[in-house]
Parts: sequence; C-alpha cells; structure tokens
Amino acid sequence: MNTSRSVLQVSGLNVKVTTDQGQLQLLHDIHFNLDEGQILGLVGESGCGKSMTCHAILQLMNPHTHVEGSIQLGGRELNGLDPKEMRRIRGKEIGFIMQNPMNAFTPVYSIGNQFIETIRTHTKLSKKEAKELAAASLSNVNLPKPYEILKLYPSQLSGGMLQRVMIAMCMCLKPAVVIADEPTTALDMVNQLQVLRELERLRSECGTTILLISHDLSVIAEMADEVMVMQHGQIVEQANVFQLFDQPEHVYTQNLLNARLQLQIPANKQTVAYSANF
Repeated sequence: MNTSRSVLQVSGLNVKVTTDQGQLQLLHDIHFNLDEGQILGLVGESGCGKSMTCHAILQLMNPHTHVEGSIQLGGRELNGLDPKEMRRIRGKEIGFIMQNPMNAFTPVYSIGNQFIETIRTHTKLSKKEAKELAAASLSNVNLPKPYEILKLYPSQLSGGMLQRVMIAMCMCLKPAVVIADEPTTALDMVNQLQVLRELERLRSECGTTILLISHDLSVIAEMADEVMVMQHGQIVEQANVFQLFDQPEHVYTQNLLNARLQLQIPANKQTVAYSANF
C-alpha cells in the first residue's frame, strides 16, 4: 500500500514573456507531483527550460514574465503569492541549491554572518543559538573546523565547500522540498560524490523531497526515483528511473541516452564508456 503524501503539485505551468515581436511562450503546460521523500530528476539539454522551471516554482521570475498555472506546496498555492510571504517560504519550506555556489553568497559578508542571518530569519533562535546550529550543520556535512569556516568569506572556500555550506543551510532548516539545480556542476569527482551523499542524507534523515536538475545522466541514474525529460520548454517523457533508462519511449530521450563518448584503449582493446553531459 502506497502511503506517500504529495508535497509539491505543479499543474498547467506556463511561462510567457512579452517581446518587441509579441508574446513568447517559454514553458508549455508543465505537470508533475513530488511525493514526500521522493527524488525527481529533471534532465534535458542546456536552454530547454530546467532552471526556468525552478525559478517559476520559487517565484523568482523577472517581473516582465507571466506565470500561469498552479504551484501548490502542501496544498497552499504559491503562484501569485505576496512576495513578502513567499520570502518566508523560500529557505524554510523550500530550499534552493544553486548550480554556481558563489552566486548564492554575498562576497562582502562572512559565511557565519549569512548563515546565522538565514537561520534567525526563519526561526526564533538567539544569535548564539543560531551560531551553534550553523556550526553543527557544517559539521554534519563533514566540513572541518566549522567555527573557523563561519569566520571566512565565500571567496576563501572552494566550490565543493560552498556547495556543502548551502546543503548545511537546507538541512538545518529541514524544508519540505529542496530544489537542487545542477548541484555538482564544475566540481571534481570527489566533491561531486560528497555533495550527492549529503543530498541523499538530507532525504533519508529529514524526509525531504528533492527536485534534482542535472545534465549529468549518471547523477540522475544514481539518485532519482523518477525522471522527467524536457525539450524546448516541454516535458516530453516521464517515467520510473529504471524504465526510462532501459526502455525510453520518446526519440529525444533515446538520443540523450545514446549520446555516449567512447574511448578505445588499443593496449587491451577495452572500451570505456562515458555519459555525455547535456
């Protein structure tokens, strides 16, 4: 018996922008549900609308764009919600991990200043309590000397460390949903593995639902329960991760999965396959 509870429901999501040539539609009738504890993967080539879908859900679109449709978090409608109220929801109820961690932090403020301020914005903790929670959260993502890290500025941390700081922020506030937009982009293999482990821990320990956007098919295959494939602002296929990788139905999905780079090793005639990124 399936007792999972729907946490995020997106229905009939359309995004349009007005140009000199008239109205241009960027997202076309997007539908999907996210259940409690589920990881839903979203894949597609660059420019297909993956990040725009995230920004529409988070109500971070440019004022000149028009967002239509329903975006419900726990039954509460987000589309058209008062900006002040939406700011209370972002971070606390919906976490966001950006693809470029440096863009998530203000360079002139320390990590501690920004981390503690985020915690206090969404909780009633004192500054001392917030600092202790921030340090504990950094320790939970295996960052050494957390109190020292809180004193540092974003430019003094590596990309992998900043990603884990963002994940630590998400974990300490225990949001119902986390949107991870290309969380492993530009990271080396070691840091990629660490970030993915922390996302899985966020799901298993906090019951958090994750919308995982990636152009790396190996990441999606490892992490996701279900996968949506996007092309030209539309969802062209959605299926269980095993079904989608074993029996893709849409031609575009088949082309994505067949796009493998193969390196021939003459010495022993072995072929090493690498998943191509999109």
